[in-house]
Amino acid sequence: MLDDGLHTSFLRQVQIPRDIDNVFESEPGEFEEMMMIYSCAIKEAKTKLQVLNDELSIRHKRNPIEFIKTRIKQPDSIATKMKKKGLDLTVENVRENLNDVAGIRVICSFIDDIYRVADMLTAQDDISLLKIKDYIKHPKMNGYRSLHLIVGIPVFFSDHKETVRAEIQIRTIAMDFWASLEHQVKYKKNVRDAENVVYELRACADVINRTDYHMQSIRDRIVEI
Repeated sequence: MLDDGLHTSFLRQVQIPRDIDNVFESEPGEFEEMMMIYSCAIKEAKTKLQVLNDELSIRHKRNPIEFIKTRIKQPDSIATKMKKKGLDLTVENVRENLNDVAGIRVICSFIDDIYRVADMLTAQDDISLLKIKDYIKHPKMNGYRSLHLIVGIPVFFSDHKETVRAEIQIRTIAMDFWASLEHQVKYKKNVRDAENVVYELRACADVINRTDYHMQSIRDRIVEI
């Protein structure tokens, strides 16, 4: 268990309701401990990515990663997703059936940086690549582009090691900007002229993709000089 100071801080960080064990069919504190484990997995993954970025900054004089965002899926979102899957809301079911409780979003400058970072991370012998979805080469119908990795991350505790699943999304700045706006439209009710908004977003996704490749081409020409 966490000590009182860390316990209060952790509850605030992941917004765990005090009565969470009345919602989840679990022993008292079991859900809270699970969320702590996911939080630690995020820290491990983020550290690995920052180390890679620092190394490339020295060796190649530039940082492929612009910034890293992290989040833990909140209890209500977990409950909703489990309900959609038709599964009982237990800690065991969450850990066995959800891949995205721990989420890391990596924002890169250029498209080739996305694949470089993904390759370097998954080449590490303590990281296991469980699943990959390449929405850059095969974008979604709405125009969404990003590289999604489901990975197993080792987390070391005082008396044992656990491999925790996490979802890592890697995309360019432009892809991330587009995805943020599309997310707002997707979850906002009563959007005026919604059909045309969706159409325009799809067109913007294509423009952004061409721009990303154009910017990469310009970067390559500068590097050659």
